[in-house]
Amino acid sequence: MMHSTAPRTLLLGTILAGSLLSVAHAADFSEVPAGAYVSDDVHAYLNFSYNHLGLSNPTLSFDDFTVDLDLDVADPTKSTLTVSIDPSSILTGSEIWKEHLVGEKFFDVANHPEITFQSNSIEAAGEGAYNVMGDLTIKGTAVPVTMGVNINAAKNHPMSGDPIIGLDASGEVLRSEFGFDTAVPFVSDEVAINITVEMLKVAE
Repeated sequence: MMHSTAPRTLLLGTILAGSLLSVAHAADFSEVPAGAYVSDDVHAYLNFSYNHLGLSNPTLSFDDFTVDLDLDVADPTKSTLTVSIDPSSILTGSEIWKEHLVGEKFFDVANHPEITFQSNSIEAAGEGAYNVMGDLTIKGTAVPVTMGVNINAAKNHPMSGDPIIGLDASGEVLRSEFGFDTAVPFVSDEVAINITVEMLKVAE
């Protein structure tokens, strides 16, 4: 198993490189309460893509994942973010390819039934954007990553009236850092990630 201590960047939303900005430039959370939020299964999508032999850019997705946010409205940088993915829920468009991906050479779901990201610190990074530092764990290998989180909206839902927060996601990781180095560099090491999710306030 490959282990790496070098930080990687997983971008949730639009990454804003450069110097970190103050909380004064944070997203407007004035319309929503603090506390726990969870992704709405009906409006949550996690896709990833890679390059295959320079010929195509397949797009795959996970159908079963959860994003949990514990929001501190007064100071969003004190919030926490957790992502949990069931790798057996991968959608490939091919049963043969799915069998390979859930098998031992790739996600090995029999021994590693969960992929997780757990934040440990957050810094403001621009208008509605945050850099979220934490650990991404795949197949038992934890890699420190920085996630760029972009807040689309934080308001009362126009239909239900309940508090809701919308996030977009995009970014890139190196699969080799988690032991997925089969066919590199012919099949790209870089994996692009795209996530879009609506977060619902958890009833207290």
